[in-house]
Amino acid sequence: MEKIVIEPTNETPKVILDKENNIFEFSGSSLPEDVVTFYTPIINWFEEYAKTPNEKTKIIFNFEYYNTSSSKMILKLLEMYKDMHRSGYDIEVHWHFMEDDEDMIEAGEDYSENIKVPFKFIAHSR
Repeated sequence: MEKIVIEPTNETPKVILDKENNIFEFSGSSLPEDVVTFYTPIINWFEEYAKTPNEKTKIIFNFEYYNTSSSKMILKLLEMYKDMHRSGYDIEVHWHFMEDDEDMIEAGEDYSENIKVPFKFIAHSR
């Protein structure tokens, strides 16, 4: 599979999707003007990946901030991981947050409760 690397901007996160090296990471801020245009290639990539995923997949979310429309795309991605997990693949989500960011902590907890895949919460200090 072709590796995807999207460098961050003020509106979009850094994205690394690398099956060969088992790196799946989203970091920075996500508030793209057109969330569908930004996330569709990522969702398409994961749809292809889901056909033959790695035995173990660790997905890293290290967002500083994301808007409501991005949260819907994050949920869509997490739903795909849930399907892979149900199929017997080892899926783990690493949810990074600043230890004083209540909103990001709560968002990760909500996703974790709804998706039911293993979540690891990783706090960072400023």
